[in-house]
Amino acid sequence: MPGFFHKSGYILSVLFLCLSVSCGKVHSDQPKTATIDASSQSAVAVTIYNDNLGLVRDIRSVKLSPGLYTIQFMDVAEHILPTSVHAASLTAQDSFYVLEQNYEYDLINHEKLMDKYVGKDVKLVFKSSYDGSEEIRDAILLANNQQPVFKIGGEIHLGFPGRVILPELPEDLLARPTLVWLVDNKTGDSHDIEVSYLTSGISWECNYVMVLDKTDANADLTGWVSIDNRTGASFRNASVKLVAGEINRALPQTNYVAKRYMMETAAMPAPDQFEEKEFFEYHIYTLNRPATVKQNQMKQIVLFEGNDIATAKEYTLSGQRYYFTSLYTTPLKSLPVDVVVKFKNSKENNLGIPLPKGIIRVYKADHEGMLQFAGEDSIAHTPKDEEITVKLGEAFDIKAERKQTDYRKVRKDLQEVEWEIAIRNHKKENVTVIVKETVPGEWEIVDHTHPFKKESADTVSFSVPVETDGETVLRYRASIKW
Repeated sequence: MPGFFHKSGYILSVLFLCLSVSCGKVHSDQPKTATIDASSQSAVAVTIYNDNLGLVRDIRSVKLSPGLYTIQFMDVAEHILPTSVHAASLTAQDSFYVLEQNYEYDLINHEKLMDKYVGKDVKLVFKSSYDGSEEIRDAILLANNQQPVFKIGGEIHLGFPGRVILPELPEDLLARPTLVWLVDNKTGDSHDIEVSYLTSGISWECNYVMVLDKTDANADLTGWVSIDNRTGASFRNASVKLVAGEINRALPQTNYVAKRYMMETAAMPAPDQFEEKEFFEYHIYTLNRPATVKQNQMKQIVLFEGNDIATAKEYTLSGQRYYFTSLYTTPLKSLPVDVVVKFKNSKENNLGIPLPKGIIRVYKADHEGMLQFAGEDSIAHTPKDEEITVKLGEAFDIKAERKQTDYRKVRKDLQEVEWEIAIRNHKKENVTVIVKETVPGEWEIVDHTHPFKKESADTVSFSVPVETDGETVLRYRASIKW
């Protein structure tokens, strides 16, 4: 037995020594902490896509000693997509390993602070209504639902009228959105840490301002880039890039769709602010100077200017497909005649730049020389050398009505329809109205008073001149096979 106790004591001593060493090792491997905020930022770049998507590239400097670290990378966007984060050391890539990453978005507010202290000691400040003096009492916060419930001196108090003092900030609450990493650092040198991530809440779009001249034959066009930042972060002195093109997104993982529009640049009279480069199947536009994009800010930057662009004003009257499927015994009166402005997006016309989707707002000077709003329209992205049509509104002094003069079924699968369209011009000058008809089935114009053009399988157009204070009647007959 003595030998057994001797051996047992020896074994216990060894186990105690092993546990001591093991505990010492665990203690020595506890991560150190470091905070990297925006004050250590050396560069930031923002690549902005249309419709609620941005890529942020943030470079910050930090000096760490070798070992495990819990690093708080602060001042990131509130709407960051955590699974998109990439972090690496630019100066010592093989010595900086991110083992674990968390995005802490449990930010400080009144309710969260109170919730964290339910069941804990707090201090309450009473203010005298007589002399304004204050008294501090110790209390326990029992609940924080619709209103806090306190236990003070063994009694339960509801509707406490004073203010609450908390002893400290809970560790799991942060003042700003923060990335938290567990990092294994192998060097004592300084790191330039690059962090890139996607964030929603930021987008860009194009808007255009067109000013027509007195004759409506020429115009000046300015394109504006509008950047809208709602990410929850500001990007100061940032390198700004805009991406145009169709980029696919995995919809089940996001609640937004990112659409891009193809663009190119060309030499324009205005100072060149953006440089265009091809990237994969897209185009990147880099602003040639740093810009600050603040949170909750709409920033506008001139993309291009085009002067003396040849334009043409056109009046159009559009028919409907269902006009040809029924018998109409009552004339259709007061049909709207649209006013559109057309221009060629070509280099010869002082443009020649594929234009991204946006809204064109058109202005013209009145008889006193003051610019007045004439109308607006949306355009899809338009390559160079294509024609753009902008609908401004309806002509006030041009009226039209249509009357079906014949509707006959030749056989079960064949019918003939005859229309008479009267157009009256009350303007001071002669006009030409383009009548566009949408005809179903297999059709043929068998009789007509004005020349026509077959624009597509279901569209025919007639050019109808109308003199000032005059009326012109277009008549045509269509044979339609079903």
